[in-house]
Amino acid sequence: MRLWSLHPKYLDRQGLVALWREALLAQAVLRGDTRGYRNHPQLYRFRDHSTPLSAMSSYLKIIHLEAVARGYAFDVSKIEPAQETVSLTVTAGQMKYEWKHLLAKLKVRNPALYQKWKVIELPQAHPIFDVRPGEVESWERQ
Repeated sequence: MRLWSLHPKYLDRQGLVALWREALLAQAVLRGDTRGYRNHPQLYRFRDHSTPLSAMSSYLKIIHLEAVARGYAFDVSKIEPAQETVSLTVTAGQMKYEWKHLLAKLKVRNPALYQKWKVIELPQAHPIFDVRPGEVESWERQ
């Protein structure tokens, strides 16, 4: 499971579809609808929020907006209604780590997109994340 801190606009088609599915799975985990993935490190930052489901809903809504902008038919009714506007933090080190990880994936599976994005030093974060100074997050499996 990879719940990117990066803005979803940087993902290729495969990446965006995978993110949608994985975030929906994460939402199910946070609702308690599944026994698998309950202790997955990618969920820590959502679970640590006062309203984890609202955090995941906010995260999913941005993915849905990106999908709609690309003409994809992601089912918005699958997103749990958010009870509040949510803001989470992510470290600059985490952003750099994820950017390097994504570029490595794109270099192999989508060279044209890799060429487009490789000139960016530090990309935008997913809109629910505020970037703060720091190293790679402690929950990241390197």
